[in-house]
Amino acid sequence: MRAFLGVLACSLAVLHTVHSLYSSNDDVVELSPSNFNREVMQSDSLWLVEFYAPWCGHCKSLAPEWKKAATALKGEMNCAVSLAVDVDSWVGLVYKISLTPPSYQKRGIVKVGAVDADQHNSLGGQYGVRGFPTIKIFGANKNKPDDYQGGRTSQAIVDAALNAVRSLVKDRLGGKTGGSDYGRQSGGGAGSKKDVVELTDDNFDRTVLDGDDVWLVEFFAPWCGHCKNLEPEWTAAATEVKEQTKGKVKLGAVDATVHQGLASRYGIRGFPTIKIFRKGEEPEDYQGGRTRSDIVARALDLFSDNVPPPELQEILNEAVLKKTCEDYQLCIIAVLPHILDTGASGRNSYLEVMRMMAEKYKKKMWGWLWTEAGAQMDLESSLGIGGFGYPAMAAINARKMKFALLRGSFSETGIHEFLRELSVGRGSTATVGGGALPKINTVEAWDGKDGELPMEDDIDLSDVDLDDMEKDEL
Repeated sequence: MRAFLGVLACSLAVLHTVHSLYSSNDDVVELSPSNFNREVMQSDSLWLVEFYAPWCGHCKSLAPEWKKAATALKGEMNCAVSLAVDVDSWVGLVYKISLTPPSYQKRGIVKVGAVDADQHNSLGGQYGVRGFPTIKIFGANKNKPDDYQGGRTSQAIVDAALNAVRSLVKDRLGGKTGGSDYGRQSGGGAGSKKDVVELTDDNFDRTVLDGDDVWLVEFFAPWCGHCKNLEPEWTAAATEVKEQTKGKVKLGAVDATVHQGLASRYGIRGFPTIKIFRKGEEPEDYQGGRTRSDIVARALDLFSDNVPPPELQEILNEAVLKKTCEDYQLCIIAVLPHILDTGASGRNSYLEVMRMMAEKYKKKMWGWLWTEAGAQMDLESSLGIGGFGYPAMAAINARKMKFALLRGSFSETGIHEFLRELSVGRGSTATVGGGALPKINTVEAWDGKDGELPMEDDIDLSDVDLDDMEKDEL
């Protein structure tokens, strides 16, 4: 169990303590970046992993069912026996194939875990988690988990797990070993040396500095004992990082005794020295541990820094607002001037500012929405925007039905200051009008063009006596 200060966006005003949904007394394994690779990726077991946020209402509803499923799959509840499948008839076969001890109770063919993705957002980002709860099945190929699409009852979860185990058994009978074997160690790392890129004076700038990928580069000396100890760990990490980041984070190595120009350029004084290179930034020293799991964890953290920002959506109907505001800690809503007031170029400039802010705050896992002034009057009224002062921006915490308004300029600087205040629990808040999300009109999506004035009916002047009008005016 871990308590943390909930001063992020889900609590706009006050400090409070939020607890994990699971404890050490449950059969649900609590997973984090420090143990995920060891528990899940290097395991012979099939894993069902829930990515959740402690503040999420749907996650709280799922928790008791998730715990029941975990206990059933561990073999400690009779409900597992009632399933329409004879587990004992093939459980030994799975263990024989995977060469693990035949102890279903102790080891478990299926394990159930949970990741607090609100705290460990690097893991959530790595697996494309955009809403809560998200459930992934880590089966034959641990590097490509499947999305769980079933029901949210313990029975449905157990059924899905056992069906997944059947597929796993068939794969192993067919000689498929999955994607986790390469990372397993026994007194050292296992991996492919070709996944560690050999860097030299000739190819370093072109490969590392001019590329878009993130690099972890080891500067070593062949005679160095510490370098020899690091080599199997570095190799195993390189293979795992390549698969888990799809090549977006790479590991390289420089023989600093041969390529002394590179060693001198980066001030290498001892071996091994590891540096992190990101495009357009100064290299930084790697400060983590020297085991495969340490290196992989840091690489995945770097990878999460480069995940795409959340989508900026126009509020076209009630479903868009409801899903965004209920699935995310905060939904950031902009009310932009009418298209006739700004034209397409003006509107695009406002949208670009929002995209920049979504990129800057992408690790917060907030939702980003916009609408045109006058299109959603009930929404404007509930947020106290009141039909003037466009563009306007509000941040809504749908769980508490509280909101905060941007008081500064609608600019990168002004919005950054506004969101930064929210992140640390400062700033004034108010209750959403009516205490609930307002009614939303269904509207057409903006076509990206300038607006056009509405056409008016032509006036027939043939029957108007202009001479009489002039006399009246005089």
